[in-house]
Amino acid sequence: MELDGRVAVVTGGTRGVGAGIARAFLRAGARVVVCARRPPDEPVREAGREAEFVPVDLRDPAAVGDLFAGVGERYGRLDTLVNNAGGTPYRLLGEGEAERHARVVELNLTAPLTASLAAHGLLRDSLGSVVMIGSVSATRPSPGTAAYGAAKAGLENLARSMAVEWAPYVRVNTLVLGMVRTELSHLHYGNEDGIEAVARTVPLGRLAEPSDVGEAAVFLASDRAGYVSGAALLVHGGGERPAFLDAATVNKES
Repeated sequence: MELDGRVAVVTGGTRGVGAGIARAFLRAGARVVVCARRPPDEPVREAGREAEFVPVDLRDPAAVGDLFAGVGERYGRLDTLVNNAGGTPYRLLGEGEAERHARVVELNLTAPLTASLAAHGLLRDSLGSVVMIGSVSATRPSPGTAAYGAAKAGLENLARSMAVEWAPYVRVNTLVLGMVRTELSHLHYGNEDGIEAVARTVPLGRLAEPSDVGEAAVFLASDRAGYVSGAALLVHGGGERPAFLDAATVNKES
């Protein structure tokens, strides 16, 4: 178990992608702390082990500081911080005031910075790492989620700067996610027919599972990635087939 004895904090680790990441770290032998504003309906478990849950609002710097102070007291170390918490409702730019869009940026960019700063001392002591959970929305137009895409673009750049400033003691990398099947997929893609139709647009023919993301995060946290820092690892199933290929009237596959 390659992370045996190590300690990881996964923000937003109680459901969806975050729970998939937490379970992957549990499988790899790590002791895992998950945090969110509300407790999960059931504890996050895997391989006969259970993640500790700590309630916290990541937009409250004092509460975030208390979170990591508590981790240091209980476990004596921190090896990996996975900044997973985030997300956004669908809202066109003209349908909300700037303050509403700013709250999306706060959750998806400012909160990971707050958590990383609060965890830095523990991570430096353990020669640990930060894994940011980014999105393909950072590099493509994101109508309806523009503030989210802008925040994820900032997050990826932040990770590169952190990787330089915090070297050689703390590695910082980003997982750039495409579409992931979670319990909230219907909010973005519709019913099961809609989800399957969206999945067919992915070269690998399916949406990612939370476990796919989790295994990639474990890799970045492990010694196998010991010389990987400032990197952005694409976890998107091959990306998207360019729309013009389907619109063209020539060079069609038989």
